[in-house]
Amino acid sequence: MIHIYVDQISPRIEYTFEFIFGSRGLTYALTEDKSAKVDLRYSVESTEDSNSIPIASFMLSDIIERLNVGFAEFGETDCYSFDSVVDPVASIFFSLSRYEEYNCTEVDEYGRFPLSKSIIPKEWLMNSMCDRWAEEIISLIDPILIPTSEDVKMIPSFDIDNTYAYKLKSGKRKWISILKDLIRFDFKRLKERNEVLSGKISDPYDTFDKIKSICKRFPETKVFWLIGKWGKKDRNISIQNSEHRKLIQSLGEEGIAIGLHPSFASFKSKATIQTEKNELESVCGKEISNSRQHFLRFQVSETFKDLDEVGFSHEYSMGFAEHVGFRSGTAKPHKWFDLSNNKTRNLFIHPFAYMDGTLREYMNLSIEESKVMIDQLYNEVKRYGGDFIFIWHNETIGDYGNWKGWSDVLDFTLSLADESN
Repeated sequence: MIHIYVDQISPRIEYTFEFIFGSRGLTYALTEDKSAKVDLRYSVESTEDSNSIPIASFMLSDIIERLNVGFAEFGETDCYSFDSVVDPVASIFFSLSRYEEYNCTEVDEYGRFPLSKSIIPKEWLMNSMCDRWAEEIISLIDPILIPTSEDVKMIPSFDIDNTYAYKLKSGKRKWISILKDLIRFDFKRLKERNEVLSGKISDPYDTFDKIKSICKRFPETKVFWLIGKWGKKDRNISIQNSEHRKLIQSLGEEGIAIGLHPSFASFKSKATIQTEKNELESVCGKEISNSRQHFLRFQVSETFKDLDEVGFSHEYSMGFAEHVGFRSGTAKPHKWFDLSNNKTRNLFIHPFAYMDGTLREYMNLSIEESKVMIDQLYNEVKRYGGDFIFIWHNETIGDYGNWKGWSDVLDFTLSLADESN
């Protein structure tokens, strides 16, 4: 049992020490008894003792403050400082809670917190900083307590924004698409559409057999389905289409975990999220507990609260669209800390390491450059533990159009699991 003295057992301190010790299977106890014999002291009255960490004052607060954040070193690791107090415990809380996002009023074109407004150094994104800080803290007590190796759970995930390129699309949508092709003189696409609809070739977005085969190899595979009403950014086939419903059901029958991909239009609309959740549950015939936001469009303070209140228990949007890496400083699942109410919620946050569009569209990486970056991320998770979650789409894994050749990047990612066994 590890005994830790703190000036005050606050919700923020409880949350953070559970990540530091509890997530690593280490038993610990917090005490406010100054006379108790302890292994670690976390206090405003910090000493020069090797087992003492000075506390940043906001860890004892119950409000969201404007913090004076700087950079320093703790042990051998880069670290945040708060009002010149170098505090790795507070650094972990600051990162896991996404504290900086609550204080930022600027958003990008999709209403998201922009990476450009984050104080996270780009090089930190590639590192599991919270786990590095946790190990530095544990080493103050006894380095032998640090796990020598951590299990890595590989979790492929797929967002289904457009189930098919041509199939099941009818009425006005079909004729508008044909008209656009005619206006653009895109006769290749017109020919392809006719060949798909006549059954001569497969729909280029129909990669569901490949997804099923990946799930057989990696049973933790997750699929997130966009079923929201037609809109500017929500363009999937209607969930009322019987063939569409049968396809979703068939993947569920294969044992694939189906989750909701809340629509672009559901942003800041709890009622819309609830409606979409209910509709997908009626298709699958069971409760849906997994969610990931379309366009990764979320605000920590509002979206996670809505998801928690409508009954989701697992959320998979934690990552940046603009850059690969660890937005909350870890690959380990962690409960969401609701800063607005200063308490831990039941919603589990599952960070992802990279997204297909981030590699090719945001960072403009080549296939080989992407492999190098993915390998670096995987080795970080292999060293510090967690789930290696990554995002692809059914239309990006079929070597079609702009994504020709990119299935090799997915195959490379999956092969990393073989190398680590």
